[in-house]
Formats: sequence, C-alpha cells, structure tokens
Amino acid sequence: MRRLPVFFVLDCSESMVGDSLKQMEEGMQAIVRTLRTDPHALETVYLAVIAFAGLAKTIVPLIEVFSFYPPKLPLGSGTSLGAALMVLMNEMDRAVVKTTPEQKGDWKPLVYLFTDGHPTDDPGPMIARWNAHYSRRATLIAVGLGRDVDFSILRQLTEHVIQFKPNQTGDFTHFINWISASVVAQSKSVGEGVEKDSLPALDLSFMQLIKTPPPNLADSSCVTLVGRCQNTRKPYLIKYESELHNLANLDFKIAVPMYRLTGCYPLSEDYFEWSDGCAVELKVNTANLLGAPGCPYCGNSIAFAVCGCGKLLCINEPGEAICPWCNETVNFQPHSGNEQHGFDVGRSRG
Repeated sequence: MRRLPVFFVLDCSESMVGDSLKQMEEGMQAIVRTLRTDPHALETVYLAVIAFAGLAKTIVPLIEVFSFYPPKLPLGSGTSLGAALMVLMNEMDRAVVKTTPEQKGDWKPLVYLFTDGHPTDDPGPMIARWNAHYSRRATLIAVGLGRDVDFSILRQLTEHVIQFKPNQTGDFTHFINWISASVVAQSKSVGEGVEKDSLPALDLSFMQLIKTPPPNLADSSCVTLVGRCQNTRKPYLIKYESELHNLANLDFKIAVPMYRLTGCYPLSEDYFEWSDGCAVELKVNTANLLGAPGCPYCGNSIAFAVCGCGKLLCINEPGEAICPWCNETVNFQPHSGNEQHGFDVGRSRG
C-alpha cells in the first residue's frame, strides 16, 4: 500500500505559551480522532511531528495513524524556521519512499507548517534548498497564527499561505476540522489513484489566503521573561502581550506600545535545551509592562524580583533571598514608588 505522509511542523517558541500551545496539542488529538474514523485515512495516512523553537527536532517520526499518539509539545526560546526546514527535508529524504523503476513510492507528502512570529535564525539558505529540490515533491500549507507573522517569508516557501484570525470561541475547532478535512480529502483522492494540490474552501470568517504579505510590524507581539522559583528552583515563564496606549497633551498625541500581563507559567528544564543558545542581549523596560505576577510554584506574591546577576526570581516580601540562578544572597529593599521610568530587564527571544 502506498502511503500518504503528512508532516506537522509546529512552532513551539515562547510566544506560544499558554492557550496557544494547549490548543495545538488538543488540535493534534482532534485531527487524529477524525482520521481514525475514515477508512481511506486509516489505510494510507502516516503522520510525523517536527517541533521548532531555538532548535528543531523530529519528536514523532513518520508512523501510521492507528499507532500515532499526539505528543506533548516542548517550549523554547527562539523561532528557528531555517532549522525546522532542514529537519523537514532530512525527514523527507529518510522516511519518504521514492518511486523507482521497480516500485511505486509514497504519495506526495502534505506538510502543515504552523508559526506565530518571525524567524530568529536565517532561513534563506534552507528556503533556497527547499525551492530547488523539495517544493515540487510536497504540498506545503503554511499557517500564520495571528497578525504578527512574517508572511513575506512564508510566501517564499509556498503559494498556500493562510492567516488564521480567530474572532469568536470555537473558531480554532473549526480550523482544526478544516485541516482534518483536507487530509481526509487527499487520502480519498490517492485512494482513487489521483493526487490533488488544491485545498478545501476556506472559511473566510477566520481564515485568509495571503497573496500579498501585509507589512511587517515594527513591534514584537509579546514580551517573555524567564525566572526561577526561589524555593523549588524550578523555572517559569512570564508572558506579556502588546497593546497600544494613547498618550496625549495639548501639543501631540502618540500611540505607545505597552505590554499587558497574560500569565506566569511553569516550565520544564527542557525549555533550555529547546532554546536558542546564541548570546543576544534583548532588553525591555519595566515601565512598558502592565501587571506583575506571583510565582506559579510556591505562591510568593512577586515573581519579578531581579538579582544582580540579571536573572528573575520570586520573593514574598523585601529582605534577604538566595538567587536560584547564581546562589548569591540578595537583599531586596522596599519599592519607593519613585521609579517613574522603570528599569531594563533581559527578555527572551519569543
């Protein structure tokens, strides 16, 4: 039986923390449930998952739908699209059976690439390699999650570039159903001996086919900061999402980008393995951050205390604390309320 390989290439960068990553995991589960109910998909579809953040790895090699178990997705700093493309191409070379004079190979693979931001590596060489040797061998559907995606990069990879813009509860479920339907439709086509490159009709209420990429925004869509619990020493991630605030006086009015707290999330230690290890000094001023979280582990009221080593930790009140990063004793003083301009802290790459 000729197989229909389906690769999911998933952005697991910090900006996906929280609901976005959870929805991605639940979406994979829903897709598999749908495919298991379709006899054509059960016979032909094989699934693989590639995750990318600061690095890229295959976390589920190509396997039949019946045996596929949706993985827990990692989280890391960075959005290494070039690395993800390299892993994808290597997987296609390794796992996809080519047609020879002696045998029919696999059907043309489907690739679903999901990302919510801008590449933090240089994807140019891998894009060139893809277009030269792989683009005709697979159907790639690139999905931009939200408004802060670099669609100009995605358009260099494929004509199938879709922006997902949820407007109401349930839109993500409908979107996952659309993906499931596209896989099922292709599995039925190949079951009849026909390959199709066309996609099912888009639901324009929350999906848009990107033909001309919109201009890139100058401001990042979010700010993420990493800290450690003083008591458990476990890492956590603080996430702020951008919003514009209008500042005005008699002479002028300007829109200033600010970042509002959306949550503080526990991290596993493999976050650091998945993060981009390049030394990049990214800063954000605390005056641009709205809201301060508590620790998600021990309940300390402040997760935003800064040690002299530049790292974040949690405290419950002013006084001495031992930094879980450098093991130095730090004496935190009460906030005076006069720091109108804030201070700079190191942010992650998102």
